[in-house]
Amino acid sequence: MHLYREFPPHPALAAHVACLWTSHAVPNGAPVRHRVLPDNCIDILWQDRAPLGFVAGMMSRPHRVEVAAPVLTVAVRFLPGAARAFFDVPLHMLQDGHPGLSELWPRDEAEALGAALWERALSVAQRLAVIEGALLARLCFNEADRADRLVRTAVGMIERAGGAVRIEALAGTLGVSRQHLALQFRERVGLNAKTFAMVCRFRRASAALRGEPGPGIDWAGLAGVCGYYDQSHLIHEFQQFAGETPEAFARPQSSRPG
Repeated sequence: MHLYREFPPHPALAAHVACLWTSHAVPNGAPVRHRVLPDNCIDILWQDRAPLGFVAGMMSRPHRVEVAAPVLTVAVRFLPGAARAFFDVPLHMLQDGHPGLSELWPRDEAEALGAALWERALSVAQRLAVIEGALLARLCFNEADRADRLVRTAVGMIERAGGAVRIEALAGTLGVSRQHLALQFRERVGLNAKTFAMVCRFRRASAALRGEPGPGIDWAGLAGVCGYYDQSHLIHEFQQFAGETPEAFARPQSSRPG
């Protein structure tokens, strides 16, 4: 059994946080397995089995998760390009990694937060409120600097285009060099801009497949609508981000809870 729920963030965090979420995995004889797909977000997860918390960095490939014993998770998922306000390291250092939160925040702060979450019985709402309080305490409410505004604007443009953008043209539209955009994007988002756009395109195509019946899918048409050069391009990127072909992906499967 695997129960997953999402919750809207505190209004003061809405510009940075996509959602808070909980997961309760209870194996019933066999381990609970699911596949975590790239989604262009960074999460912090706290578990009753890992109370200090850890960070799930931006993903450039799928990850497989196996849970052999019951585990309760509470977590926060940041909006793309928004997690930098809570960390003092370039976010590309977290790519495809799961460092402990105590490696990124002061250890005494991570320990105090872990204790507040797990040392006594709390409701889900109370645990989420503890997390929101910690995030609000770390968030700098000063006006975003120029680099932050540049990157958040670039993220929005890529997302609105469904990933179908050329990074050089995007940089020109924003009035900066490709190299400058690439440097700032990688540091403040966690992936390079090209890979971020590829994940946007993959997410658009994968969402379309979830709404399509398996037989009779127009693969060439889907590739064109989602911004791929052709069907082989679609297949290549599905193998990169899902670890399988689009045909296999279209069959019933698990997806990312966090």
